[in-house]
Formats: sequence, C-alpha cells, structure tokens
Amino acid sequence: MNFTTTIISKAVQGKVLAENEVTVTGVEFDSRKIEAGDLFVPLQGTNDGHEFVSKAIENGATATLWSNDPETAPEGIAVILVKDTLLAFQALASYYLLEENPDVIAITGSNGKTTTKDMTESVLSQKFRTYKTQGNYNNDIGLPYTILHMPEGTEKLILEMGMDHAGEISILSELAEPDVAAITIIGEAHIENLGSREKIADAKMEITTGLASDGLLIVPADEPLLEERISSLSQTVETVGIQKGDLSATILNENKGATVFSVDDNGYQIPLPGSYNVQNALIAMAIGRWFDVSNEQIFQGLAYVQVTQNRTQWLKANNGADILSDVYNANPTAMGLVLDTFAKLPTEGRRLAVLADMLELGADSYSLHASMVDHINDQDFQEIYLYGDEMKGLKLALADRYPSLTVRYFNKSDKSQMIQAIKESLQTTDSIVLKGSNGMGLFEVVEALQQ
Repeated sequence: MNFTTTIISKAVQGKVLAENEVTVTGVEFDSRKIEAGDLFVPLQGTNDGHEFVSKAIENGATATLWSNDPETAPEGIAVILVKDTLLAFQALASYYLLEENPDVIAITGSNGKTTTKDMTESVLSQKFRTYKTQGNYNNDIGLPYTILHMPEGTEKLILEMGMDHAGEISILSELAEPDVAAITIIGEAHIENLGSREKIADAKMEITTGLASDGLLIVPADEPLLEERISSLSQTVETVGIQKGDLSATILNENKGATVFSVDDNGYQIPLPGSYNVQNALIAMAIGRWFDVSNEQIFQGLAYVQVTQNRTQWLKANNGADILSDVYNANPTAMGLVLDTFAKLPTEGRRLAVLADMLELGADSYSLHASMVDHINDQDFQEIYLYGDEMKGLKLALADRYPSLTVRYFNKSDKSQMIQAIKESLQTTDSIVLKGSNGMGLFEVVEALQQ
C-alpha cells in the first residue's frame, strides 16, 4: 500500500485537516502495532480509539482518521476527518480492493471455515500469488483489516466470513464482492441469536449478496436446507460431498495422520482425519478447478496444507500419548463429526474424550448437549471427561445408556482438578480428543498435557 492522504480522504469521503500531504504505507487500528508510515484508525470498542492517538504518534503513525470534534484533533500528524471511523475503514478497504483487483474467494459456515480457507489458499498458491484471512479476522473489522494488509500484486484473496447475527455476512459480502463463495456446513452455532437452523441457513446464504453475477457458489450436497435457497440463484452452483454431489469423493483410507480419497479416479490425500475434512478439501478442489489449477497442483496443495492451530491438530502429550486438539470452537454438528471420526481411528491404547460446553445454543442447549450420547459408546471410548454447566445433560444421558462407561464431570471452576485427573489417568499408548467452544479454554488443558 502506498496512498497519499488526499487519495485516502477521497476514498473515505473525508476531509484532510492538515495542509501538508503525507504518504501512508500501512494501516492499523491497534496503536501498539503502529509502525512508521502507518495510518491509525481509532475505532470505538470497549475503549474509544481516539484516546490512543498519542501512542500511535509516538510509534510513528503518519496520519489518523478522526471522527471527534475537529477542534480536538491532534497535532503532529495528518488528520482525516470522517463521520464514522469504522465505515471509513471499510470504505478504504473497498478502494484498495478495487485498486489491486484480485479474484476474491469468500468462505463461511458453522464449522470448517478456517480449515477450508487454509486448504483453498494452499491449492491456489500452487499457481497464483495468494493471501488469506489471518487468524480469525473475519468480521466487520477483521475483514477490511485483511484486505488492507493484502500484499500488492495479490492475484487471489481468500476471505473468511463469520457472523453472530443476521445481516452481518451481507455487509461483508457487499464489501468484498466475491467472485467465488462457499458454505462449508449449516450447524447450530449462534442458534441462540438466530433461533433455528433455517435462520442460520438464511444467514449463511447472505454470502451471495455481493457475489458476482457470473460467480460460483459451492455448498454441501447433503444439506436440504440449502436446496431451496440455491434454486433461484443465477450464478453457477456446485455441490460437494462424500459419494454425492457434483464433485464427490470416495474415502479410501483414514488414519491419525492422513485421509486418502479419490475424485474422478484420481487419488488425493490430506494430512487430517475425518470425512468432514475431505468435504472441506472438496471445496478447495472445486475452487482450484474453477481457476484452472491442475490436478497435480491440487494434489500438492492438499497434501501439504498447513492448518491453523487448534483445528483438528495432532499433538503429543508429555508422556507420549496422542492428542487430537480441536478446541477453537464447537457446535453439536461439529462435535458429533469429530467424535465419529475419532472413534474410527486406530489406537494402541484407550480412547479418551474431553468435551466442554458448546456456547450460544439457546433454549435447546440441554438437549443438544445430551444428544452427543449418539456419538459415544462404551466400546470405542473408555473414559469421558465433561466440563461445564451445559454438559450436565450429556452426563445424565451417558449414565443412562452406558452405566459402565467411566464418565467424570467437572464444573467450570474445576479446570485444574480436571487437568490433574486426566494427567493421572492418561497412559503412554492412549489417544485423547478435546472439543469445546473457545470460551471454555480447553487450549489450557492441551497445553497442560504437553508440559
């Protein structure tokens, strides 16, 4: 990026208060990350970002957006007056996106967004200069931040789009105007805010709001909620799935380190377990094919993908036991898929599971937690550790169906006791899976088992 304050003011419909024109080479909304030449964007959050302009100046900011009283504008820095700093931030991202003009790929879904994003970037990078959402910067602040940090010359931009409420993905889609969009899965995440899976499907379909008229939408073949919703689209729609859909896969082999599958008589592999991860790979493959990436390049991209931490990640406990960490987030559909996959994987010793509350499930939370009993049995699992208030439903369901299965329940305040209990039980040859909402902090349990 290399914009003058005059260009920025026009892009955001603002007014330059300082007379001298300066050049901006980067954008940050966190004053602690400011480097020389950056534009500071003071956003309104828990604190008012305007309070940190002096720190931004100290760290070398060249210019700042400003929506407070012009009379209180800081000195020693170029000031661009705007009505709303967040809207200006988004407008600047739109301008930069138009200037660079990469093909934009947008990915959303109740589960698997980040892994699919990682796979897509790995596939496309075999042929193109690519950039993707870093971490979970997938909301109305994170998405424009991602765009504005895109390197010059980027040919394919992969954007993850998240949401908590209806209408949020529409804003992101209109801002990014994707050429390709994908929905990974319709689960129960945020059902407390949206009310039903039907409403969740509507919210995910908002990704088509800004989709190019000649663009591509990719959806799972096994989701009936999307069938009616895609029927009226003018864009190309492609379905993906395991032994079903326009692009379908047959799983050939699955173990802890990899899953091998075939598509159109061609073999592929991913360094991850689970049919749900194969479906994520099919989305990346469909996107690669749309952009004429060869089968050999797709194979390389999928085989050597590096996934973001705590998404279906194999680790080693301090004593040598295998840890399957999937603790970034959880909803019933995702937790069920992980448990089903884990139960099928070979292990020398026992299988243990640590399951924490799935948050934002609303009035049906108790029954949805209890329904996880359908993904657990006393033959495939030897010990279950349940953590959090909402897991009481599963505790009772397991006691009723599998009275001989060892199930240990811990309140949210008893994390240290649970860690100690797991450490005392975990044997060298065991395999243990951990799954729960990010807010439950199971990553601390993973770290403790590694120490």
